[in-house]
Parts: sequence; C-alpha cells; structure tokens
Amino acid sequence: MIALYILLGLLGLLLLLILIAVVRTLLAPRLHSDYQAPPADDRAALYAEKLSRMVAYETVSVPDTDQREKFLGFHRLLEELFPLVHQHLEKTEIDGNLLFHWEGLYHDKPLVLMSHQDVVPAEGQWLHEPFSGDFADGKVWGRGASDTKCSVMGFFQAAEELLREGYVPPQDVYLSSSCTEEYAGPGCPKLVAELQRRGVKPFLVCDEGGGIITDPIGGIPGNFAMMGVFEKGKADVRFTARSDGGHASAPPRNSPIVRLADFERHMERRSPFQKKFEPEVRAMFERLAPYAGFGMRLLFSNFWLFQPLLKLVMPMVSNLAGAMLRTTIAFTMQSGSDACNVLPQEASVWANMRFIPHQGMEESLALTRRIAEKYRLEMEVLSASDYSRATDIEGEGWKLAVRVVQQTFPGLPVSPYVMTGATDAKCYQEICDNIIRFAPVIYGPEQMKGMHGVNENIEISCLPGAVDFYRNLIAAMGSL
Repeated sequence: MIALYILLGLLGLLLLLILIAVVRTLLAPRLHSDYQAPPADDRAALYAEKLSRMVAYETVSVPDTDQREKFLGFHRLLEELFPLVHQHLEKTEIDGNLLFHWEGLYHDKPLVLMSHQDVVPAEGQWLHEPFSGDFADGKVWGRGASDTKCSVMGFFQAAEELLREGYVPPQDVYLSSSCTEEYAGPGCPKLVAELQRRGVKPFLVCDEGGGIITDPIGGIPGNFAMMGVFEKGKADVRFTARSDGGHASAPPRNSPIVRLADFERHMERRSPFQKKFEPEVRAMFERLAPYAGFGMRLLFSNFWLFQPLLKLVMPMVSNLAGAMLRTTIAFTMQSGSDACNVLPQEASVWANMRFIPHQGMEESLALTRRIAEKYRLEMEVLSASDYSRATDIEGEGWKLAVRVVQQTFPGLPVSPYVMTGATDAKCYQEICDNIIRFAPVIYGPEQMKGMHGVNENIEISCLPGAVDFYRNLIAAMGSL
C-alpha cells in the first residue's frame, strides 16, 4: 500500500510539472520569422554579374596536386572585378591562397573575413552547365555559386565600395581565402601561420558554414540566421576483417563480410556514443522554440522537464538534429572479393566519424576500437582531428555579430548553430577566440540540396544583403 501511495504521489507530481510546462508555453507568445530578401534590383544584377564570372572560372581543388597556376588565373579575375582592393590593400599570395591586409585606424582588434576559392567536382546532369555561371530564373547557377564564391564576392565587393567612398576601417581588416578548403588541405594553415609570423591576433573571424537558413529544422518555418559557433571533429577510419578465404559453395560462419555487417549493425542500432545537449545546442533549440508549433514549443521551451525525452526524439526530428547530440559514424565505402563465388581473404569497410565535445576524438575512437575487436576486426585511423573550441555565445564577439545581423536583416531571428561539417575556420582557433561561421546569404531547400550536389545556385536577391552585412561588420568594429 505504501508503494502505491508513493507511485500515485510521483504520478501526481509529474502531472503537476507537465501542467506547469503547458501553462508556461501557452503564456509565451508564438513568434514568426517573416524576413525575406528584398526583390532583386540593379545592385543585385551588378553583383550577380561578378559572381557569374567567378563561378564560370573552374576552381576544383585536387589533393596532392600543384594547382597554383590555375588559382593565379582566378586571382587575375578577382583583380579585374575588384581593382581598388588590389590597388590599396597589401596582398600576400601563398601557393594560390590569398591574404589581403587593409590597414585600419587601430590595430588591437583585427577582423578577418574569409571564405574559400575552391569548389568540389561537378558530376551528374545539370540544368545549367556547372561552370557556365548562367544567370537565369533570378539565380546564378554553377558549382561554387552558393559554396562559397557568393561570400567571397560579398566581402571583396564590400571592401571595393568602401574604398571607393574613401573609407578607412576602424580596425585592421584581413580578407582571407584558401584554395584547399574542400579537402581540408594545407592552404588555410599557411595563411594562419603567416598571421602568426606577423603577430596578428584577430578579435573576430567570420567564415562560411552557417547562413540564413530556410526552415532550419522540421516544424520551424521561415528564415533564420544560423551562426556556427563550433565544429565537430572528424576522422576517416577503415575496418578490416580477414580469413583464409575459400570457395563460396561451402561458406563458413562469420565470414569477413558477415562480421563487418554485424559490426555496422551494432554501431547503428546500439550506438556507444552518449547523447548530450551541449550548451550551444540547448541555446539553439531554446531560441528557435518560440517559432515552432505548440508541441515543439512545449518540449523545447521546457528543457528542465523534457530533456530526457528530447534525447530520444531528436533523431526523429531530423538527422541533423540528432547529429548535434552525439558522435556519429557513417559507413561510406566497402570492399570484398573480386568474384561472386569466392570468399574474401580480406574485406574492409570505410567510415567517417564526427566527434562531439562531450565525447571527443580519443574517447570515441577508443570505444569504436573496443567494439571492432569484439567482431575480430582491425581498425586503422586514416586521418583524424578533434572538435573545435566553442565561441562564447555570451561574449563580446558573438554579441557584435548578432547586432550586425539585426542591423542588416531587420526581423531576422538569430541562433547559434553547431557545424556537423568542417570549414577552414577551425584553423584560426590557434590565434582567435571569436569565430563565427556565417555566410550572409539565403540557403533555401534548393540551395541546400545543390551544395556538393547537382544544380547548385544562389538567388541573386540575397546578394545585396551579403555585401551590406560585410560593410556593416567592418564599420561595427569601431564600437568595440
């Protein structure tokens, strides 16, 4: 009987807490994100023409290949498009990577504006040729239009216009652009090393990565400024199973491919990686919650009650949402026998891992290795790097970036964002505490699908806002 009373008491307490959460949610008004880019005008057409020419110049980067001459050709195009930048700023070129220094009134809190020149290969059937730079249907089409020559154009054009006006920035400004970002190559580290050699410690770095994302999470409609504050780490790993091989007519138990399959199933269905809401992830959902329907508002506005439930349901909301909570492993390539009737003496599967701060590179790899050994697999780490340090979302750099977004895009909600991919910005954490990953252009579903896919494009109506964002950010450094 006592146990029953205790159970009823706990049930009553739970119902009371749920009632409190419901009342809190009902009392908090639902918000709406109504920001849209203004219709394209003459400025948009001018910027689209410049971006079109940049896209039409093929800058696919290839690992372990000397491509400096190709990128020097792209630099000559930049000089034609942005002559004042090249006349007035100090230019440094390192193996195709670019660094421009614009001297300001003061030098104690430099600003770095950065994005990469290189693009990934273009495969498949495109509506417009991938290196055409076609301007059609209010969009610039082609590889690099959204990832990320749009932001390179944006900050070069911002500097060009300010120079034409005779403007002197309040702080030193650096324009940084590597040509090896797409394969995490040595370009950006070389630029950072050059800044280290000069003794430069930027106050703020603004790279690509986030952006103005349309419908960032299922159930939350509208445009939102999603500003990346840290990146997950990553590793490429190979798992190998061995045997004596043999003829497929008399198959043994636990052949190499079966062991690999069992291991893959184990990692997917019984993941060893812990789910946890990092402070930045929790802040993201709390800031997005007022824009959701009642059910999501109830859950995300009351973490104090529903956090255990949210850990379970987040992967159901979206794959991206689930990836923000834990280390992930994705199996991407596989090899075995060369014939259908031959058992392989060796079979392998390759995987890409992404590490979360609460369970970083060393712990995640150790957990994975222990499970692989249970299935008699060899594990080889081909490359690995840990997660990046997080930018303080209560700090001066973050608040400055938020003010500039609100100034440039009135009515646009702002939220921190966790990069599940990788950018060059990570290289700057050696010399800078405030790193924001935000390309100030609109990425709708079509643009998100085209990034590294087919039919990449960008709406030209959002290009003036990108230029204005960089102009305003340069000016805002005077308020520090």
